Amino acid sequence: MMKDALFGGVNAAALTAMTDTLSVDLDRTARHCKWLLANGCNGLAVLGTTGEANSLGISERLSLLEGLVERGIPASVMLPGTGTTAITDTVLLTRRAEELGCRGALLLPPFYYKNPTDDGLFAYFSEVIQRVGGNIRIYLYHFPAQSAVPFGIDLIGRLLRAYPGKVKGVKDSSGDFANTKGYVDHFARDGFEVYCGDDGALRALLTAGGAGCITAASNIGCSVSAQVYRNWDNQAGADAQVTLAAIRKAVAGATLIPNLKALVARNTSDKSWLTVRPPHLNLPAEAQTKLFASFDACGLKPNPEA
Repeated sequence: MMKDALFGGVNAAALTAMTDTLSVDLDRTARHCKWLLANGCNGLAVLGTTGEANSLGISERLSLLEGLVERGIPASVMLPGTGTTAITDTVLLTRRAEELGCRGALLLPPFYYKNPTDDGLFAYFSEVIQRVGGNIRIYLYHFPAQSAVPFGIDLIGRLLRAYPGKVKGVKDSSGDFANTKGYVDHFARDGFEVYCGDDGALRALLTAGGAGCITAASNIGCSVSAQVYRNWDNQAGADAQVTLAAIRKAVAGATLIPNLKALVARNTSDKSWLTVRPPHLNLPAEAQTKLFASFDACGLKPNPEA
């Protein structure tokens, strides 16, 4: 396991609560973030895929970051998603994240134009890094199923050579552990932090020398993820990993975000958590019943949010 990583450990790809008018509910989101930090999370990847960030406007994303800090969420534990298709928007969000006290930012590649060259991607990130300046660290977000723009070994190596210490790590949401381990094998020895987006791969990644996880299922399974992280090299960690993999399997799929929101709504006894922004939709009653049965079969005891 990598020691002394800036975001080492369990990071939740935090959900964003919505009001019935589809605006961001800062109070509920902040309460959920506090619960996550109190129940096994070391950090919070806000404004990510699970947080519906690409369904939020730039002003909403800024307001969410500012609102969480105002509500007592330490900026130092937040790794906000600030990558957009526009260089200027990415720079704006990343600079504001640093001003608020965030130590790192998680950047998607520019994902609208497909099949960009490595030269084009390098030019994009070079512009962002140079314009942002400051000391905030850049983390790359590899999610080819959504972005269709992967981060290859050659591109990452080139960025690390050009911006040593600035490009600090990667979240790999490919679901391909060979790819995740490839990042570790090539770059971890130089302090490059590798995080898995697949809860099922957490213990294997830690064993290989990775830094931890940034995952959606941590919104409800963070206490189990923390057990795996603390005990990665013993039987207790192996046992916890079995439960964690089952939790991931229960919630994963095309309806991941509605699934997680339904579970949080149950934990909080607060139906407001069911609200998602289109194109996501609430789960039909039958699907919700199946989800709850699958999740409960994992054996995780409920820990209701206050």
